[in-house]
Amino acid sequence: MKTYFQMFASYNAWANGRLYEAAADLTDAQYRENRGAFFKSVHGTLNHLLVTDRVWMQRITGEGTAPDRLDAILFEDFGGLRAARENEDRRIVDHIASLDESAFTGVIRYRRVSTPDMYEQPLTPALAHLFNHQTHHRGQAHALLTALTGKGPELDLLFFQRLTA
Repeated sequence: MKTYFQMFASYNAWANGRLYEAAADLTDAQYRENRGAFFKSVHGTLNHLLVTDRVWMQRITGEGTAPDRLDAILFEDFGGLRAARENEDRRIVDHIASLDESAFTGVIRYRRVSTPDMYEQPLTPALAHLFNHQTHHRGQAHALLTALTGKGPELDLLFFQRLTA
């Protein structure tokens, strides 16, 4: 299990890096323009991805801060958001690397962001959700970038696997 999630943590960091590299070429107006996506803009979508990773990592590790809204804008400036994204990706990679195999049979307990409801969930499906959620919203950001620029970065897992094999 550990090597499986280590691959996803590394892929996640790589894909986020490529996405931010492409987003850096946008004008500020393009970056912030409401394009009708769930979190409206590239800016809103990238902030949401950081928000939810912080929420899940706080649930998983018990450390760090967790925003209280899924649409929170943690950083207004692209540079600050990019630096925070890189730090969060390192945090995810490092945490997965720190786990031993027995940790993947563990359970986490947490409160939902939007309600006071408490949940208990095995760690492995929670990690699967963390990485799947990233892929889902990176796809939305990719679609926004493609619409704005006519091209988006290669983000396929298979492409990453071929590069890192």
